Amino acid sequence: MNSDDLTFLPLKVIRATPSGKRTFEPEGKRRLIEACQQPGVSISGMALKAGVNANQLRKWLLQSRKEASLACVTQVPAFVPVRQVDSPAPHHQQPTPMHASVSPSRLLARLPNGVTVELECTGHDTALVTAMITALGAH
Repeated sequence: MNSDDLTFLPLKVIRATPSGKRTFEPEGKRRLIEACQQPGVSISGMALKAGVNANQLRKWLLQSRKEASLACVTQVPAFVPVRQVDSPAPHHQQPTPMHASVSPSRLLARLPNGVTVELECTGHDTALVTAMITALGAH
């Protein structure tokens, strides 16, 4: 970062209360936060150049990161569409005990990133299916 990039410093105060609280120009504040996110930048040094307290600048940076992470989370839908797919009838079916399921279950999910996940399981695979759905729901 060169000195030409810092021509907006010190930050312009647009309002000051009698108690001393200052409100800074939003565009300058945004540029300061971006400048502080560059590799090798000293937050304390930037705070001195900007005319703000280093702790206040750290709070702005933390708030900016939280807002950015929330923006990423809100772009991903909470649910993915799931549809039932009928499985083809087997040509040769062996007799099954009365307690066993007659046909396997299939789950097909199309994820927002274009990936399709297809699960086929029997009643004995409940733990596996539960683990797969939990993994798909994790961020």
